[in-house]
Amino acid sequence: MKFIRGLVGYTIAGMLVMAVWGQLGAFGIFGGYLAAFIIIGPMWFMNHFVNLVGNKDDAAFVDMGLAIGVCGIMRDTFMNGTESLVSSLPTIGLVVVGAILGGIVAAAFEKNMAKDDEYEETAPEPGMTGKELDRLAETE
Repeated sequence: MKFIRGLVGYTIAGMLVMAVWGQLGAFGIFGGYLAAFIIIGPMWFMNHFVNLVGNKDDAAFVDMGLAIGVCGIMRDTFMNGTESLVSSLPTIGLVVVGAILGGIVAAAFEKNMAKDDEYEETAPEPGMTGKELDRLAETE
């Protein structure tokens, strides 16, 4: 049932964005803000706050972007044929490379934050930096 709920939530988000976003683009920058308020806000509320898609609390919510992207690619493929899909492959490849690099950077940040937490737990005094702890360890 969770799969069906997610499928419905993501499909509604993707189809709504593909149906309405273009018309709001006629209003320029204000149209972008309007689209975010009218489309993305309620879809995020439905999928994540109400938790229609069943995300865990510590999960990253990149799923709506993926669903909207897939919906856009498939809409153009169905409307214009497979040449639309083939012409989008370089962009999809760059998105995958960006996602991999983003994951590597996020892992490095998390590792660094864990190291900072370790220093805070072992510090004899609150607020000691890692360098101060290293110097203290050398003198002992």
